This record gives sequence, structure tokens and C-alpha cells, in this order.
Amino acid sequence: MYYQIIFLVIYSIIFTINVQAKTMLVLGDSLSAAYGIPIQEGWVSLLEQRLLQHELDYKVVNASISGETTSGAKARLGKLLQAYRPALVIIELGANDGLRGFALDEIEQNLSSIVAMIKKSNADVLLVPMQLPPNYGATYNQRFMSIYESVAASMAVSLSVFILKDIAQHANLMQADGLHPLPAAQVMMLDNIWPSLEALIK
Repeated sequence: MYYQIIFLVIYSIIFTINVQAKTMLVLGDSLSAAYGIPIQEGWVSLLEQRLLQHELDYKVVNASISGETTSGAKARLGKLLQAYRPALVIIELGANDGLRGFALDEIEQNLSSIVAMIKKSNADVLLVPMQLPPNYGATYNQRFMSIYESVAASMAVSLSVFILKDIAQHANLMQADGLHPLPAAQVMMLDNIWPSLEALIK
């Protein structure tokens, strides 16, 4: 009887380890850090709820920082990968680089380096493309948006649609600054990237 109890305890420990939730890391900027709204109302928190509803065994780590740039994320990514060992990483970056007028080649190189580091860790990648406000000009904005298609193609990773698709142009869904979405838009943001994300979930 004593040995049976010991066996059951050991089996329980092993089983718990084996079914431990995978980690999904969100590496983003203010759009993912729920800028200006309660964090529990942000799309990343809604993602956690949706994964639970779908009985998908993932733990979500939100490593997003308001104001984050591709170079800043690249600098801290190594420690994040080591600490959390994610199975999947969502990259939502680049808007702050574009808004500050950083060189497009530099943005693309940083995103490529970020993707390469993640792939080297054997994690899957979902790259979320960004767009800039219309006042930056159609030519620059088009070149900026093409970065994401280029990185996704060259690095062979999945590319979602723009997370603010059908949101950014509606003032009633955006905060007063015109850059950050209101709580009512957060589920729409999640819905925009969900099909691409769901395809990567194992």
C-alpha cells in the first residue's frame, strides 16, 4: 500500500509536468500594453480568456511596453526567451519606429533579427504588421508596410492582418490621441489576428 501511494505521487508529478501549459509571449508596444485603458480590458487579456474558453493549454506572458521600438525589443528579447521559453511569440512592433522616422532598412533588420532569435529558440512566430497615420504620406507608409511582408517572406513566418484593421479610421473606437484604441475595440483587435494565431496553436 505504501509503495502504491509513492507510485501515485510520482505519477502525478510526472503527469503534471507533461501537461504543463505552453507559453505564448506577446512582444509589443502600447497597442499590446493596453495604453490608456485597464490592462484587463486589453486584447492580450482577452486572448487569455479566449484560449481558456477554447480549452487551449497556453499561458500568456505580456512583455509589451508602451513606447517600445524594434531595437529596444531586440535588446531584451534574449532574456525573455531564456526566462519563459515560449512555444509561440507574437511580434507587434514597429509603429514607434515609423512614427519617429527611423530608417526603414534599420526597422527591417531589427525585425529580421528578432524573428531569427525566436526561431533559433524553436518557437513559432506570428508577425503583426503595422501601419502609420495617413499624414506620413502614402509613399512612406507603403514602404513601411512592405517591411512586414518582406520579413515574413524571407524568414518564413506567419503574417497576420493589421491589428487595427477597420478600427483606426473610426474615431469612436479610438482614444483622443487618434493612435490608441478604446476598450470597445480590443475584441476587434483580437479578432483581426485570431485566424492567423489559431493556425499556429498546437
